[in-house]
Amino acid sequence: MAKLTLHKQTLANMDAICAWFSQKTGNLSYPIYSSYDIRDSGYKISNVDANIFPAGFNNICPTDKETSEGLMNKYITKHYGAGIKNILLVTEEHTNNAFYWENVHTIRNLIEASGRVVKVAIPKDLPEPLMLTSSAGNEVTVHSALKTGELFKTFKPDLIISNNDFSEAYEDWAATVAEFPMNPPRELGWYQRKKSTYFEYYNQLVNEFSQITQIDPFLMRVETELFENFDIGDESSREALAQRVDAMLARLREDYQKRGITQEPFVFVKNNAGTYGLAVIRVGSGAEVKEWSYKSRKKMKAAKGGRDVEEVIIQEGIPSIVQADGASAEPVIYMIGCDLAGGFLRTHAEKSSTESLNSPGAVYKRLCVSDLAINTPGCPQENVYGWTAKLGLLAIAMEAQEMGAEFKGYQPVGCGKS
Repeated sequence: MAKLTLHKQTLANMDAICAWFSQKTGNLSYPIYSSYDIRDSGYKISNVDANIFPAGFNNICPTDKETSEGLMNKYITKHYGAGIKNILLVTEEHTNNAFYWENVHTIRNLIEASGRVVKVAIPKDLPEPLMLTSSAGNEVTVHSALKTGELFKTFKPDLIISNNDFSEAYEDWAATVAEFPMNPPRELGWYQRKKSTYFEYYNQLVNEFSQITQIDPFLMRVETELFENFDIGDESSREALAQRVDAMLARLREDYQKRGITQEPFVFVKNNAGTYGLAVIRVGSGAEVKEWSYKSRKKMKAAKGGRDVEEVIIQEGIPSIVQADGASAEPVIYMIGCDLAGGFLRTHAEKSSTESLNSPGAVYKRLCVSDLAINTPGCPQENVYGWTAKLGLLAIAMEAQEMGAEFKGYQPVGCGKS
């Protein structure tokens, strides 16, 4: 089992790993929060998606919410100083999604627990504040985040924390609030972020991590390649994509056979920019791409906000051996800064272990960081799933550096340092 091998080798080399991680993060900027979808197939464990603007804090367990209050305070104080008092929490415009507003309510509570003042706002004009009710019945007052709005007459933020994934650039709005530090920076939004860049860094880091732990990097890698100039309506584009799919499947088949793995390889074709599980399709051959139905083509045509899908990644499919109440499941790990904050199990009774579980009908089950410690000795799940997420955080920090994302007012302090 990959989990036990990774656990054993990580424990044996923990001092070297921690020194490497602290050194790598020392001069980088990493976001206030992030989340990672983890797939555990038994023969490998990898992070298959990373979100810089996570929207499921309401799903992490009560114990982890309590510890997350301290982690939130630690991050803000460490990187911005103790003088940060007023926080503007800029959110999505999902005014009808009560579950999303429970997430916002949870984030607000985590910040307010340290005595800070939080105002929730959306980056558009509002004639008056909105009064919204979350799925758990909590009230959320939503203001306009425009500097010309009523809120800014009485409230000056020391820091803007963004929970809007910026699938739209919001450039005009951003220009009006440029004087205020923002975390995560808008530049890390999906209007320009690319999954292909993230996974390039993630796999590079897996190779480095594997050298230190003396393991086969196959155990943590997820093979990913970029397909540019994607046009779902163009037969030649689909033909080229089909050829690339078959080529990756052939390489995976060879890799699996070398290691005695009987799993028949499959891949996911995913929009290179976007979230919410949109524009993601599982395929087992290039022929399937060429034979995509009208429904499948429609799914791959547009992403959040109606943006065209212009680039995709072809990514190795990792089946999940994790189950919850008899349904296929995958751990989702939440981090605050470089600390494990909590998580949950995403389950889907209508999906198999080889399908994407991030789709309508998903149900979220309890998974506390403390629950990850139930397999003794030495908590292999917390150790292995945790380091998979930490490599993801480091990949995001390297991605941010490449993109030139500005963490205004931020003091870089390596993970593991106070």
